[in-house]
Amino acid sequence: MDYTKRLENVTVLGAAGKMGSGILLLTAMEMANLSLKPENKDRHFVLNAVDVSHQALGGLMKFLKAQVQKAAEKQTVRLRKVYEDREDLIENKEIIDQYVFDVMSIVRPVTVMEPAYQSGVIFEAIIENPDIKVKLLSRIDKNSETSPWFFTNTSSIPIHSLDEKAGLGGRIIGFHFYNPPAVQKLVELIEAKATDKELAEFAYAYAKSLRKKIVPSNDFAGFIGNGHFMRDALHAISEVQRLAEEMPFVEALYMINKVSQEFLIRPMGIFQLIDYVGLDVCQYIMSVMNPFLADEELHSDLLDKYIEMGVKGGQYADASQKDGFLKYEKGRPSGIYDPEKKEYVPVSQIQAKCDEKLGPLPQSAQPWKTVIGSPDKNSILDGYFKELDGMDTLGAKLVGAYGQRSREIGLKLVADNVAHSEGDVNTVLLTGFYHAYGPINDYFKKG
Repeated sequence: MDYTKRLENVTVLGAAGKMGSGILLLTAMEMANLSLKPENKDRHFVLNAVDVSHQALGGLMKFLKAQVQKAAEKQTVRLRKVYEDREDLIENKEIIDQYVFDVMSIVRPVTVMEPAYQSGVIFEAIIENPDIKVKLLSRIDKNSETSPWFFTNTSSIPIHSLDEKAGLGGRIIGFHFYNPPAVQKLVELIEAKATDKELAEFAYAYAKSLRKKIVPSNDFAGFIGNGHFMRDALHAISEVQRLAEEMPFVEALYMINKVSQEFLIRPMGIFQLIDYVGLDVCQYIMSVMNPFLADEELHSDLLDKYIEMGVKGGQYADASQKDGFLKYEKGRPSGIYDPEKKEYVPVSQIQAKCDEKLGPLPQSAQPWKTVIGSPDKNSILDGYFKELDGMDTLGAKLVGAYGQRSREIGLKLVADNVAHSEGDVNTVLLTGFYHAYGPINDYFKKG
């Protein structure tokens, strides 16, 4: 395997998208860093940024330049060494500007597929639709001059399915960056049985060079991340529907969202997370996973109902949050959608009543941000969950049921041979979802 040669000509499909732009940024800097090594001065590096819109690609190039500038400003010591033979580069600004130029000069924004036919590596970050992925990958492979390696960023579609339908002969691997790719440390790496071993070695080398934390997942629909998240979301939805038999729907949703965030010490509530991903995206991921599941069905009538009413969540082009289960003002939840009234009920109208029903948090409770950054995180969590276990409030009961279900989901991922180990499940939730603790723990162990 010649690592550098493989990265001489690369294509990113869906380059202007949320995931594609991050993948392009990381790859552009990796390729530029290689090009600046003395032994590579005679090599020519090209990175094709493929997307459907010239306007989107224009925005992508502005994003790319701004991000490379920020990265360069943090790496002036390293870059001085890189450019030490350039007598014309004296000031830090000159060195930074030169690095930005060198990275940007590698990138070729295009709206046609033909440049990809010369690439040795193809990163695919398009819509999570297996038919569209197969169509594009197959087209590139049939017209390619290089027998390329394909990296798919799918978070749910089995790799062997894409491989077989596109006729790639094992030249594809699942390389699931977590969002945003430039910031998130986690990469879920999925090899199919037929995946070329040299390709897998290259994938590990690439991830290592990007300083990513690699968690291998077996080739099973949803893998570890969505395998847990989709089932976790369905548990929350079912709990809301159960509670809504005894109280107004909006109160039930507020309470489960609060339990999943504040009581379970997570960075955001489960319904905020669903809104962030998009209700329609979650629904689609479940539909992609379902045909491969023999013993369960991942589906929610409530999601269907919301989507039919046009309530979908997701994000605007500037990354601000769209309204979904919750309404957002300045990025914070301010209302909860009532599907019967088809309007948002202000949180301020129900918060005090719901908080009283849930009961107080344990006295030892600390916010997620405090816990996650504390060197005494484990002792804080031990004391908190011990205190919570001794409480007989509605909130404590809901936490117990939620935590036990989350643990069951994690253990089943191991039992079904999706995850290699309990540690891998915990790593994905700790690193990819920023949880304070893994789902497979002793806090919610029965007995």
